[in-house]
Amino acid sequence: MKTFLITICFLLTLSLAFPIAAASDLPKAHPFYDEINYLINRDVVRGYPDGTMRPDVGVTRAEAVIMIGRLKGFDSKQRATNFSDVPASHQASGYIAAAATAKLITGYPDGTYRPNNTITRAEMAFILSRLFIVPFRAGVSFTDISPNMPVYEPIQQILAANITIGYPDKTFRPTEKVTRGQFSAFLARGLEAKFKNDATISHSYLRDKTKSYIYNTEYGTERHVYNYVPTRYGLEMGFVWSIYQEDGSLVTDTLEFETHEAYTFGMPYSEAYMELIYPVKVGQSWYTDTEYSAPRVITKTKVTVQTPYQTFTNAVEVTVPANPSFSEKGHVYYMVEGYGEVKSVELDGTIAKELKAVE
Repeated sequence: MKTFLITICFLLTLSLAFPIAAASDLPKAHPFYDEINYLINRDVVRGYPDGTMRPDVGVTRAEAVIMIGRLKGFDSKQRATNFSDVPASHQASGYIAAAATAKLITGYPDGTYRPNNTITRAEMAFILSRLFIVPFRAGVSFTDISPNMPVYEPIQQILAANITIGYPDKTFRPTEKVTRGQFSAFLARGLEAKFKNDATISHSYLRDKTKSYIYNTEYGTERHVYNYVPTRYGLEMGFVWSIYQEDGSLVTDTLEFETHEAYTFGMPYSEAYMELIYPVKVGQSWYTDTEYSAPRVITKTKVTVQTPYQTFTNAVEVTVPANPSFSEKGHVYYMVEGYGEVKSVELDGTIAKELKAVE
């Protein structure tokens, strides 16, 4: 038993004694190379004394907390915890105690934390939903997740935050084990906009979060910038698309997220509307507002649309019928993969919005 405990403590030390490029088991072709490298540069992830990174090995509940503790700057000093199986002598006890105090982790009903268990995707969802600010929720339609499951809301949060997208077969697989590389990718996506671009479906309509989008609108020129906003008007915000006028003044903060079923645009802590539903096909229709009497309809695909930025040849045309009862004139807008909405035209031909530049 003594030898076993020494081995566990040795592994948890995770001393970084080599540059990432020298890791014998982490080639640049590894799918999470960039994310792991990013976290190493932030001293969140460290390699092993034998020169390996072990990106495809399961990450334990203790290792996950060590990474979070380094990220948050928690005191790593070993000390007593409230978990019966994490004594003060445990290598990760300081981080575990601090994370529990910060309510980032919880244990099991029997009072244990089970630090050497490999973390599951459900447990990962709980931790990341507590770690990152997400002022909105995405609809969850994974075939293996239901609203009565405790993990439902955490998944809503990390899905909306572009931390995960699930699997192509529309499952989340909550009991599946998480590797060190995967956990690094989830953390990196919560911290950095460029990594969020990887958490997208095939043929995504989401915009590139590392770029700014400039539009001509009926109200003047607008610049949309994806950025981290800690708080706004006393509310926690997180990553949002902020819209600025030409003079630099803020118009509002918006959100944009996507699931396997729909592309949604909206406002933090407020309403959100489905701009497109999948699969994209002519005749597909949906309601975005219970008060609006007519549904939006996909009327054309593979449409050629001219904008000041460029001419697109693969746009999807969506028609919003007029509704005099609510002073709605009706309009047509065009969606393009990788660009979202590129143009909006009122039914009388007036251009309400069009993409001017991407920087």
